[in-house]
Amino acid sequence: MLSGCNATLLPHNAGASGEVSEPRQQVADYLSTNCDDIWSLNGGTAENNPLYWLRGMDCADRLAAARARAEANSLVADSWQGAFKRGILLANAKIAPAERRQLVSDIDALSPQIPTRIRPLYQVWRDGQALQLSLSEERLRYSKLQETSDGQLDALRLQQQQLQAELDLTTRKLQNLTDIERQLSSRKPGADISHPAASDEDKHE
Repeated sequence: MLSGCNATLLPHNAGASGEVSEPRQQVADYLSTNCDDIWSLNGGTAENNPLYWLRGMDCADRLAAARARAEANSLVADSWQGAFKRGILLANAKIAPAERRQLVSDIDALSPQIPTRIRPLYQVWRDGQALQLSLSEERLRYSKLQETSDGQLDALRLQQQQLQAELDLTTRKLQNLTDIERQLSSRKPGADISHPAASDEDKHE
């Protein structure tokens, strides 16, 4: 009777330790794994678990851009795991849009190898990168529009300055003509006959 009970309990305990507690331990391990050690965990046990990648993303978000780039450059991206790790590390490393686009392209080329359990997480991450690229394009478009507007304003200012300079020159010419006319009109009417009188004197001498 007791042995029968033991026979029914032992498989249950073994199943609990082998199937239930192990995933719980994996969750606890990844959530508490030091960020300095997260990428040193390799193999199917870690890399086939979405929580491993979530912890990696969390750690990557806390890294300075220079360190994230250094760690990414130390990885080999010849597998989906390596390419995904590099992408996660570089995603928030202040990379240029062209580099981000290349990252996504590299991982996309290896995406058929991504396990089914990881694929939804990868797709969400990829959507985030696509949004980052769209945002960068919108900022670039806005910047170009602003530069165009600034250029048009500068051209208008220059044109206004040139017109003002021409107006000032015309005003000075008009003022000079006015001064000349004023001088001519202010001359005495008998001023022109003084010269013939002097000529008569010269003849008398």
